[in-house]
Amino acid sequence: MGNKVHPKIFRTGVIYSWSSKWFSKHDFAKLLQEDMTIKGFLRDKLKESSVDRIDIERTARAVTVIVHSAKPGFIIGRGGTGIEDLKKQLRELLGKGKDKLNLNLNVIEITNPALSSNIVLQSMIADTEKRMPFRRVLKTHLDRIQRGGAKGAKLQIKGRLNGAEIAREEKLAWGSVPLHKLRADIDYAAGFARTLFGTIGIKVWIYRGDIFDTAQKPAVAEDKPALSAGRQVPPRPAYVRREPVARKAA
Repeated sequence: MGNKVHPKIFRTGVIYSWSSKWFSKHDFAKLLQEDMTIKGFLRDKLKESSVDRIDIERTARAVTVIVHSAKPGFIIGRGGTGIEDLKKQLRELLGKGKDKLNLNLNVIEITNPALSSNIVLQSMIADTEKRMPFRRVLKTHLDRIQRGGAKGAKLQIKGRLNGAEIAREEKLAWGSVPLHKLRADIDYAAGFARTLFGTIGIKVWIYRGDIFDTAQKPAVAEDKPALSAGRQVPPRPAYVRREPVARKAA
């Protein structure tokens, strides 16, 4: 009781997939270290490109890196020169030549960045490091999440707020954030901002609705209304109207 579970890890394999998709019997540790190196390099290199997540897929002959970003133009560059430069730097970082490593780098645009916890976190970190008031940072980003179409959100900031001697915690929540439901699509991110008074921890929870597996579950019949998708309401029993019995005069 009381132990906190990471919202994404808790749902991985149920409604979420893994960010690295490959299999290896003998080189697992080596390939895992390569994945961490690639992701760390790209996050540092594309710090201004609003990167949401980085997926890696491996086959026997190729490595495909998929970058989900709200600003793909910053990564691609004019005529695709930005992607080509990133490929060269990745090959040099991994220590493999062009002939040995078939590296593919794809960029996918995030259409609604207000519902991405990582992008919201990066924006909050940037505003906090610019010495903006923390309450304004919380309210501004919560309003953006509401306008983005989320069903609920929770923002937390903790540390020496406004340079106070004693660290404290401030939270701002709106809507519902059902952390106990496995089908709830909750995007979570955590990080920290470096300020003159120390590091300020920031956490973001965004509830984007429920995810149902329609391929395995039978569809709800049209003649049975439902309160919510996935749960059926039993039909009401039919009541027979009875005529009132006339009382006999005394």
